[in-house]
Amino acid sequence: MPDAANPNDTASKSNQSYVVVARRYRPRGFSELVGQEHVGQALKNAIETSRVGHAYLFTGARGVGKTSTARIFAKALNDPGGPTATPDNNSDVAQAIDAGEDIDVIEIDGASNRGIDEIRSLRANVGVRPSRSRYKIYIIDEVHMLTGAAFNALLKTLEEPPEHVKFIFCTTDPEKLPITVLSRCQRFDFAPVEVPKIVGRLREIITAENAEADDAALELIARRASGSMRDSQSLLEQVLSFSSGRLTAADVHSMLGTADDERLHALALAMAGRDAPSALRQLDEAIDAGVDAGRIAEQLLGYFRDLMAVTVGCDESLQRHTSVAMHAELKQLGDQWGLQTVLAVVGLIDHVLVRIRHSVYGRVLLESTLIQICHLPDLQAIANLAEAAGDSLEKKNLTANSTRSDAPTASVPSTSNSSTGPNTTGPNPTPAAVAHAAAEKTINPPHLPSANDEQGAKPPTPQPAFAAAPAASMTGSAAGASTVSATGTSAQPTASEHAVATASLPTYEGEKQSLNQQSIAQVWQTALQHVETLTATLAAMASKVELVGEREIRLTFPAGAMALRRVEAPEHKSSLAHALTSIVGHPVNLTLAAGAPSDPVVAPKAQAKKLSGKEKLDRMRQIESHPMVQACKEAFGAEVVKIDQPY
Repeated sequence: MPDAANPNDTASKSNQSYVVVARRYRPRGFSELVGQEHVGQALKNAIETSRVGHAYLFTGARGVGKTSTARIFAKALNDPGGPTATPDNNSDVAQAIDAGEDIDVIEIDGASNRGIDEIRSLRANVGVRPSRSRYKIYIIDEVHMLTGAAFNALLKTLEEPPEHVKFIFCTTDPEKLPITVLSRCQRFDFAPVEVPKIVGRLREIITAENAEADDAALELIARRASGSMRDSQSLLEQVLSFSSGRLTAADVHSMLGTADDERLHALALAMAGRDAPSALRQLDEAIDAGVDAGRIAEQLLGYFRDLMAVTVGCDESLQRHTSVAMHAELKQLGDQWGLQTVLAVVGLIDHVLVRIRHSVYGRVLLESTLIQICHLPDLQAIANLAEAAGDSLEKKNLTANSTRSDAPTASVPSTSNSSTGPNTTGPNPTPAAVAHAAAEKTINPPHLPSANDEQGAKPPTPQPAFAAAPAASMTGSAAGASTVSATGTSAQPTASEHAVATASLPTYEGEKQSLNQQSIAQVWQTALQHVETLTATLAAMASKVELVGEREIRLTFPAGAMALRRVEAPEHKSSLAHALTSIVGHPVNLTLAAGAPSDPVVAPKAQAKKLSGKEKLDRMRQIESHPMVQACKEAFGAEVVKIDQPY
């Protein structure tokens, strides 16, 4: 007597016959392709106009429909009624192709059949005519995995295949294909599927499965899929098996281990408010809820990407990682934070995300980054202040240049102590450059003091040499230009201020000195004490100072000295002439000359003294603590790598 049927056997057979959602709802015609309408239309037109090529290359990210389109194209070419854009999916040929079992449509995995032997076998079978269909079609998936020798063996067959053979290559990395292969194929690029289209397709699947789901839940799944239709369907099947009843957004976050938009926005608000304890507390709550630190960093990067897009003026259609309902809140936060600060935060999160992937202390790295973001300076305010200062300085320079070109005598240039940096002799930095430099300094902090530094303390930042000098007032030629206040606002001078504003560098207020051959040295040293430090340093390089007339002083510089060209600049020469005039009580004409070139004397190379280890260390500390070295390190974010011993 036969045994009774075992219910467990029935359940096992049912499980074996189950087909996953991504396979059951695979598109079977050109009209069912989602997000790739341009490819489907091109292939249909090629069939209807009899312009079918012999080799096609389908490229795009994973899960966007490359292999499905290749099967649909194969069904259209091998339809029993002839090539048609609407093949009969109920025919034996179409069903065999959908199942991957058709004898004339050969699907090859390029990752596992990548050698030259497999390609030689393919070439040997190419000449055999198809068994029951019109064409023998080879679909090679992940074709970029083939070896160089395999590609070379395929080239001739690919260029001139038999009339009954068609090749369809699918790849996610077309850059790895030889150019000789690319030139023999018609290439079609498959774009990532947009979120609304993925949501629409998921809604159709939910209806077909007799299930229920919130729109917010489907949108979360679609955003998480990152443009891949297959990934979205796999995620949908995963959360459907997790939820009981209606699928909600909370179910999606719980199953996928992600943080919701509200949690991310609250974390961003805490960082914008410089509330580091609150930010760490919210991060701790998210991790306790099952969200991985690396996943939070990825979501924060996507959140700030959308915040960046909204801050520059994009509408909600360009939000890729957050809900469109948050557009107004993102706009408000972006206006509060400023674009430059948002850009700096994006760089910080991207930097820590790379570090988290190579570290077992991801939470600590993320926490330190959140604290660093909470203490970011207001980079947008810095950029606005630099822009205002740059505009004001540009107006002053234009006015001063025009006045100097019109006036017969040289005028004294105005000076401006700008907060953008100590370098006033170089070109004016742009606001973007100032903010970028501040952001770079925040993302890549300067070299911290080592244990060798004295008491581990950072040397004080040296001030510019001219910062101690009294600020010069505006010249009469630049009196019409706007000035910048300490708050960064621009104020236009009044008419009375325009009338009384005169140029006055630091003026000599002592007893007037006579100018003659005996007093020229004393007068010159006194003048150097009443000009800016940079001007005095350049002028002191003169090898000879002599009185060549009753009211004319000539400075002679060594031949080829750069100081001569620098002192010839109006801002240096006129300030020296003004100081001399104040000292002697009458106008002084200042002329510059270059000395006669002398034959170079080649001195024998002195024997370098060998220093002990302690002496080398002391010398390095002494050089690193020099104010000029410290100023260079601060200005350029550099560090001392090597110190050569002078000869």
